Amino acid sequence: MYKDLKITVIIPCLNEEQGIELVLNRMPEFVDEVIVVDNNSTDRTADVAESLGARVIREDVRGYGRAYKRGFGFATGDIIVTLDGDHSYPPDAISYLLEALLHLKVDFLNASRFPVQDSEAMSFKHKFGNLVLSLAMSLLYFKWVRDSQSGMWVFRREILKHMNLESDGMAFSEEIKIEALKHPGEIRFAELSILYSSRLGEIKLNPWRDGFYNLWFLVKKRFR
Repeated sequence: MYKDLKITVIIPCLNEEQGIELVLNRMPEFVDEVIVVDNNSTDRTADVAESLGARVIREDVRGYGRAYKRGFGFATGDIIVTLDGDHSYPPDAISYLLEALLHLKVDFLNASRFPVQDSEAMSFKHKFGNLVLSLAMSLLYFKWVRDSQSGMWVFRREILKHMNLESDGMAFSEEIKIEALKHPGEIRFAELSILYSSRLGEIKLNPWRDGFYNLWFLVKKRFR
């Protein structure tokens, strides 16, 4: 519990046995529930997660958004925190982000990776792609978002009922922020910077394919 609020952490994983061990070992003690969504891994991700006390939910159909939507269905916390299983997002920052969520009196807090302080954590190509996508989202939805592609968010579970989350893939990361921005009356949105690190394990992101798809998804969702 954190100030009488139950905390659930959801981590989607695809072949992250190396990173998930470090992530779970750094998980704060006040976290009540850790859900690892095993997205049909072929390594020991599920075994490692279970051995370290996480609840492992299996989602056989691969997809970043698919894994998150599966995990949301099992979450019981008042507040949900998300991060990746590759150790690129800092579990140590959870208390800082929770305190900010409460102090700012917001419902959805996006953890921005910018400015990137670790020079090895993100290539210039990825930085440029993120800038283009974040500018596109900001222009389309009239709200400045520094990191539209961040995979670490802190939000009140009750706001999920206001969201229409459709993407099964990488575009889910921007879609959940879009849904938060689309409901200013029900969802108060804010953004805060965190320290982003180099990932461990295999890179699954295809920058050109995923980048162009995410840009198309932004436009399609805005004008549909």
